[in-house]
Amino acid sequence: MESKEVVKLLGFWVSQSSMRVEWALRLKGVEYEYIEEDIFNKSPLLLELNPVHKKVPVLIHGEKVILESFVILEYIDETWKQYPILPQDPYDRAMARFWAKFAEEKFLDNAFKAMCTQGVQKEGYLKQAKEYLEKIEEVLIKGKSKFFGGENIGYLDIVLGVISYWLPLWEVVGCMKIVDPIQFPSTTLWMENFRNHPVIKDKLPPRDKMVVYYQWRSKEIGARMASARKS
Repeated sequence: MESKEVVKLLGFWVSQSSMRVEWALRLKGVEYEYIEEDIFNKSPLLLELNPVHKKVPVLIHGEKVILESFVILEYIDETWKQYPILPQDPYDRAMARFWAKFAEEKFLDNAFKAMCTQGVQKEGYLKQAKEYLEKIEEVLIKGKSKFFGGENIGYLDIVLGVISYWLPLWEVVGCMKIVDPIQFPSTTLWMENFRNHPVIKDKLPPRDKMVVYYQWRSKEIGARMASARKS
């Protein structure tokens, strides 16, 4: 039976993790109240609900509080059964979780660091990012379907959705190229399919505002990384 408890989401407008949760809720047709957080001036509510990590997203479902985007996605899928996100087969479900973790901790981490750095260090992160993307490309080729989840957007598509919109912007800000259409044709096609899905394209941050944000953020993080190397 579908839960009727009030759903609220604390997020940040440019947060990939927050956006994943919104995509999942929208795909399932779950009504929710969105509460915008300033992650640089955290509210008492955020600090109360997530005292350990002090981060968004935070999902509030009635009296329950759920943290961490991957955990929240699974909670949403198990709570609202319409439009299943995770694969039904245990092995396929395990593989979706594996590739989600791989993409987050390996590919996206290196792509983001490449945007923030220069010189030899940037080249190293770019090389790693492209090598990891080759693995993701292989998964898409094996599936030979519109999305990782088949003909419908699934868990892995939601996690990797960052690639379709955030990554091209990181490439612009970082003056770099990771997703070459010739080298990664399946990823390029998937990016277009995902970005143009009605639920997704109606819920994307404004690009111009994102460019300004990541130009500032990349300089700040780049300086911090450079300082850490010297110390």
